Amino acid sequence: MSDHDPVHVLHPEEAWGFLRSHEFGRLAFHLVGEVHITPINYAVDGERLVFMTAEGSKLFGVTANTDVAFEVDEIVGERATSVICRGRARTLEGQAAYVVERLPVRPWVDTPKSVVVAIEVDEISGRRFDLTRPWLRDLPTG
Repeated sequence: MSDHDPVHVLHPEEAWGFLRSHEFGRLAFHLVGEVHITPINYAVDGERLVFMTAEGSKLFGVTANTDVAFEVDEIVGERATSVICRGRARTLEGQAAYVVERLPVRPWVDTPKSVVVAIEVDEISGRRFDLTRPWLRDLPTG
């Protein structure tokens, strides 16, 4: 057995760096007694996440119960990285909403999204995994 640990805990600064280098993740929120997960594009502003949305179930969910979670994952070669944040969502209005003017966050889909939401992160954790995936070596080539 090897002494090599394939799971590496990321320091919070590494986890924030990972989030800054990406722009697409999954938001988990409560809506009418159920947990929902939806993909969003986002930007990092200090130690909070900012995204844009429109009126609908996502906005209703994050304003009715501000407790949310957010995750970004990546697999590159034989390494996987996952960062999870937990925090509180709130809509930004007035001058505060202009933060989007200086952030690289715009809707990816050509639909109107004029509501700016920030996730104030209370907890961040990240892991990097050295993958073995032995089943890939057993696949036929060709």
